[in-house]
This record gives sequence, structure tokens and C-alpha cells, in this order.
Amino acid sequence: MEKDYKLIMRTAIRAGEIMLKSGAETHRVEDTMCYILRTAGTETVEANVTMTGIMATLNNPDMEPVTVIKRVQERGTNLNRVMEVNDISRKYCAGAISIEEAYSRICKIKGKQYSVSVYNLATMFVPIGFALLFGGGVKETFTSAVAGMVLAGIITIGKRIHLKSFILNVVSAFGIAVTAILFTKLLPGVDHNIVIVSGIMPLVPGVAITNAIRDTLEENYISGAARILEAFVTAAAVAIGAGIGLSCMQAIGGGLW
Repeated sequence: MEKDYKLIMRTAIRAGEIMLKSGAETHRVEDTMCYILRTAGTETVEANVTMTGIMATLNNPDMEPVTVIKRVQERGTNLNRVMEVNDISRKYCAGAISIEEAYSRICKIKGKQYSVSVYNLATMFVPIGFALLFGGGVKETFTSAVAGMVLAGIITIGKRIHLKSFILNVVSAFGIAVTAILFTKLLPGVDHNIVIVSGIMPLVPGVAITNAIRDTLEENYISGAARILEAFVTAAAVAIGAGIGLSCMQAIGGGLW
């Protein structure tokens, strides 16, 4: 029976880890873990999740407590993985699959839904869409596409050399700003403001802000405050990078940019 408890715990921890790394709200992670843990039928079931860690406990008067603490350092956005974990957990809790099969399926969930080339292509097309949304013309749309290519290249290289997210956001915004200013000389009449705003949109921490609000409304104040701070730091990094890029090109151009 002890082995079953441990397997249920491993399944819950693994599910929570994947969800937290994929950008799920902390209360959603806690709910999913608790549903899985309750199938053990123990007297005590606890799951506590923060942005950087997971803690869970199973306990009965006739057994040794099973407690696990898991540190989670990587975070991103992959809602497909969240959906997969939720689907598996619901099937397990409904009795459609066994705990062994649930654990096996959760462990097989892939880290990435799409290839790097598909991600880069999407990164290029996002600025194009926003350029049109912000009223840009053909020149702005074309320049935004180039800015998107620059952004995709910087992100790909940055991830390969394991740059910290703050530095990567600064460098990415810097590259977008420099690209936009350079094209004002190559294509006279380009509105570099539209290009810069469109180019940095993939870097805007929209999911982090949304999750911060949801966690706060769910009274998870520590996670909510941490996510708000994370969103602020990301936005600050983007602003710093774009500001440095504009200042550098202004200084190099001698006021002609």
C-alpha cells in the first residue's frame, strides 16, 4: 500500500511541476494536485504551490507521512501541456485509467509542442499582425517582419547559450529598436514607433499579468504578488532595451535618425 501512496504522490508532483513550468495559475496547480492526491484515500491531503516550488503531503494514522518538496526554477507559457495534464488527471480521477497509466502518460508529455522553426515563424508573423492593427502601411509591415526575424534570431541564440530572461529581453528589445531605426534610413517614411511597438509585442508579459490577477482573486497573495513583480521586471527589461537602442542610434546618427 505504501508503494501506491508514493506513486500517487509522484504523479501529483510531476503533474504540478509540468503545469507550473507551463504557465498555469498556482490555484489551478493546487486543485489538480489535490484531486490526484485525494484518490489515495488518506486522512490528510495537502498541496501548497508557489511560483518557485511545490509542497505536498499524504498522511494517515497507520502510515508514515509521505511528504515531497519540489523546486521549480524554469517557467514559460505552454497551455497545451496544461491541457494535457488536466485531461489525464480528469481521466484518472474518474477511474478511466489506472495510476500507473496516468503517471506514464504524464511523464511522456513533451516539452515543446512545435519545432524551433515553427516558433520562429510565428515570432515573425506576430509583429506583422500588430503592425496592421496599429495602422501601419506596407513599409511598416515589411519592417515589422524584419524586426520579427531579428527577434526570433536573438531568442533562439539566447536560449541556446542560456541567457537569463531579463538579459534576453533587454537584448531582444534593443535589437528591435535598432532594426526599426535603421529602416527609417533605408525606407524613408517608415514610422519606427509602429515597428518598435509591434516588434516588442511577443515580449509583453500578458499571461503573467493575467495569472497574477487570477491568483490574487483566488487569495494566493504570495504568488499573485510574485507574478506581478515578474511581469514588472519583464516590462522593465523590454523598456530598458528599447530605450538603449533608441539612445544609441540617436547618438550614432547625430540627430538624423
